[in-house]
Amino acid sequence: RESDHRAWTPVSYTVTRQNATVQGLIQGKAYFFRIAAENIIGMGPFTETTKEILIRDPITVPDRPEDLEVKAVTKNSVTLTWNPPKYNGGSDITMYVLESRLIGKDKFHKVTKEKMLDRKFTVEGLKEGDTYEYRVSACNIVGQGKPSFCTKPITCKDEIAPPTLDLDFRDKLIVRVGEAFSLTGRYSGKPAPKVTWLKDDVVVKEDDRIKIKTTPTTLCLGILKSVREDTGKYCVTVENSTGSRKGFCQVNVVDRPSPPVGPVIFDEVFKDHMVVSWKPPLDDGGSEITNYIIEKKDTHKDLWMPVTSATVKTTCKIPKLLEGREYQIRIYAENLYGISDPLISDEMKAKDRFRVPDAPEQPIIKDVTKDSAVVVWNKPYDGGKPITNYIVEKKETMATRWVRVTKDPIFPGTKFKVPDLLEGCQYEFRVSAENEIGVGDPSPPSKPIFARDPIAKPSPPVNPEAVDKTKNSVDLSWQPPRHDGNGKIIGYLVEYQKVGDEGWKQANLTADSCPETNYKVTGLTEGLTYKFRVKAVNAAGESDPAHVPDPVEVKDRLEPPELILDANMAREQHVKAGDTLRLSAVIKGVPFPKVTWKKEDHEVSPKADIEVTGVGSKLEIRNTVHEDGGMYSLTVENPAGSKTVSVKVVVLDKPGPPRNLNISDVRSDSCYITWMEPEDDGGSVITNYVVERKDVASAQWVAISSSSKKRSHMAKYLMEGTQYLFRVAAENQYGRGPYVETLKPIKAIDPLHPPGPPKNLHHVDVDKTEVSLVWNRPDRDGGAEITGYLVEYQEDGADEWTKFQTVPMLDCVVTGL
Repeated sequence: RESDHRAWTPVSYTVTRQNATVQGLIQGKAYFFRIAAENIIGMGPFTETTKEILIRDPITVPDRPEDLEVKAVTKNSVTLTWNPPKYNGGSDITMYVLESRLIGKDKFHKVTKEKMLDRKFTVEGLKEGDTYEYRVSACNIVGQGKPSFCTKPITCKDEIAPPTLDLDFRDKLIVRVGEAFSLTGRYSGKPAPKVTWLKDDVVVKEDDRIKIKTTPTTLCLGILKSVREDTGKYCVTVENSTGSRKGFCQVNVVDRPSPPVGPVIFDEVFKDHMVVSWKPPLDDGGSEITNYIIEKKDTHKDLWMPVTSATVKTTCKIPKLLEGREYQIRIYAENLYGISDPLISDEMKAKDRFRVPDAPEQPIIKDVTKDSAVVVWNKPYDGGKPITNYIVEKKETMATRWVRVTKDPIFPGTKFKVPDLLEGCQYEFRVSAENEIGVGDPSPPSKPIFARDPIAKPSPPVNPEAVDKTKNSVDLSWQPPRHDGNGKIIGYLVEYQKVGDEGWKQANLTADSCPETNYKVTGLTEGLTYKFRVKAVNAAGESDPAHVPDPVEVKDRLEPPELILDANMAREQHVKAGDTLRLSAVIKGVPFPKVTWKKEDHEVSPKADIEVTGVGSKLEIRNTVHEDGGMYSLTVENPAGSKTVSVKVVVLDKPGPPRNLNISDVRSDSCYITWMEPEDDGGSVITNYVVERKDVASAQWVAISSSSKKRSHMAKYLMEGTQYLFRVAAENQYGRGPYVETLKPIKAIDPLHPPGPPKNLHHVDVDKTEVSLVWNRPDRDGGAEITGYLVEYQEDGADEWTKFQTVPMLDCVVTGL
C-alpha cells in the first residue's frame, strides 16, 4: 500500500520463492509491503515492513565533472571553473573535490575546502614559476566519483596585456533635450583594467538619470531624459598596470533657446514708431540663433500682431503705431530646434513728447564701511529718451548743501560705491537721472547712515583636527573661519576636556597668544583621552566652538617612513624635451618624514618645483631640456628610520651640433667635407646628417645631402672661382639639431704650385754700372696667372745671391753694379 493510503493491494498469490518483484510502482512514492505464507489449510498472518520504502532508481557515485577550465593565472594563484557531471548518480551533489599535482611529483593533493559546492575556485599561495595540473571530482551521499580529465600543465606567472578599447560612438553626438543617449564599447586587458568616465575632466557619478554599467568586457554610460547641462566632452579611460587607453565624445544636448535677455529697451519713441533693442538669450540651446520673432500689442486689445520674423539683429523698428496708444512688445528667439519663451516689454506710449527722467525712488544704502558706502536705486521712467547718466549726491545729516560724489558718468549700473567718507560722520544720499533733455528731479534722501565698519562675531573655525601627539601634548590644526564678521581675527581660544568630565579647561588664556591656525596643548596626562575645541575671536567677541571630531588618547606615536610610488616613478621615465617631468610618491610615517629630492647625489635644479604635502611629495620640471636627465632620488627620513627610492629620467631631444667641421681636397668643381658626431645625441640614435652649401653672394642655403649616415661628404658640381660656405646638422627621431658652419669661405679652385723657371735669360746691353736683361715666359705657370719675376744678381766668386727687385714684364735693367 502507498504510505498515505490505508488499503492494501495484492501483488501476487502464487509466489513459491522467498523473493518477489513488485512492478507498476510510481517513482517518488513511498510504499509499505507485507507478506503472508499460505498452505492447504489457509493463509497465515502477515509480516509488514517496519519503514516506508521510497521508490527511486539505484544510487551510484556521480560521473566525472565536465569542462574543467583555467580562467585566470597569476604568479601565486590559479582560478578554475567546471560544469556539473552529466549524471549525478541519482543523488544531489554534496560537494566537489579539487586536486592538484606539482609537475615532477606523482601524487595529487586536495586543495579545496570541505563541503564546497561552488563550481569556481581560486587556488592561492602558489610559488611563482611552479607548474601544476588540476582535476576535480563530484561527491554525493554514496561517495566520491571519478575525477575529471586533467588540465594542461599550468605555470604560475602573471598574465599581462595592455588595455584595448573599441567604441561604438563617434567623436561627436547631438541629442535633443529629454531624449536618452548612451555611450557603449568593449574593452580588454590583463590584469582587468579599471574603467573611469569623465565629463569635462570631472568624474561622472551615478544618480537617478545617469547609469554606468561595466562588465568584464563591455562598458556603457547611459543618460536618461538629457538636459542641457549634460553637454560636454565625455572621456572614458581604460587603465591597468601596463598602460591606458582613452576614448572621447563631444556630446551636445540641444534645445530651443532660452528667452532673450531683457529688459526691452526703447531706444527711440515717436508717435508712429518705436525702436527697441534687447540682449541675446543666455543659452542658445546649443544651436546658433537663426532669427528673432517680434510682435506688438495695443494694451487695450488682446491681439498680438506680427512685426517681423526675419531679423537676426537684437534691435528692431516697430512701425504703424497710433499716437497716444500704449503698446507692449513681445520677442521670441528661434533656432533649428524651436522657439523660445517670449520676452515681454513694459508698456510704452507712442508719442513725440520727451522730458527729463522721473525722480528715482528712495535709494538704499548697503555695505557701509568707515570710508565708503554702496548706494543702490531703481531705474526711473526715462522721459522717452534713454537715460545717459546718474548723478549721486551726498551730504552730512546736519548740513544743508548737497555735493556730487563723482564727476565721472555713472551708467548703466544702478548702484555706486561712494568713497572718501569721514569715519564716524552721518550721511544722507540722493540720486538724479539724466537724459539728452536734461537732469530730472532728485530722489528722496536715503535713510541716514554712520560711516563705520560693521563688526559681528566670526563663524567657527573650520576642520579642527589633531595632527600629532606625544605622551604629554597634542598638536592641533584648523582653518580660519569662513566669515570673520568684518573684523580682524585677533586669535583663537583652545579648550580641552578629559573624557568623562563636564567642564572645559582653557589651554591658552588670551586669544592673542594663539594668532596662528595651530596650537600645541601641553601639560596633558599620558594614557588619558581628551576632547578638544577651538573658538575664533575678533573685536565683537568669541565664535561658537568647533570641535575636534574624535577624542585623542595622549601617547607617543612613532612610525617609520613608507613610500608608495606613483606610476611615474615605478620605472624609467622618458620625457620629450619641452614637456613637463613629474615625479611623485605617497609618503607615510610619524612624525611626518623630512623629504629630500636629489639628482646624481646633488641638489636638484633650481627650476624644479618641489611640493611637499601632508600625504606625499611631487617634483615637477617644466620645459625640460636634455641636461635635466639623470638619476633622481627621493629620500624620506624621521626618527624611526629612512627610505630612499631612485628613478632614471631620460630627456629625449634633438641632437647637438656636429664637431670639427673640416674642408679638404678643394678643387675647381668639388671639395671633401668631414666632421665628427655631436657630443650629445639627444638620447636617440643619430639617423642621418644634413649637409648644405651657400654661395657667399647669396642669402639662400642649398641642401647637397639630407640622408647621409656617414660623417663625410664629397661636395660636387661647384662653380670654379666661386666662394662657398658649408654647414652640417645631425638628425634623430626628435628632429634636426643646430648647424655647425665653416668659419671662412672656401674658394672653388684647383690647388696652386710654384711656376716653372723663366726661359732663355740673356743680356742685350751692358754698361759699366748696369746690365739690360730679357727672358721668355716659363713653360708652366703653376695653375695661376704669373704676377711677376724676381731678379737677383751675384758677384763672380761670391756665394750669396742678392735680390734686386720683382718686375711684372719680361725685361729688366739691373743698376748699381
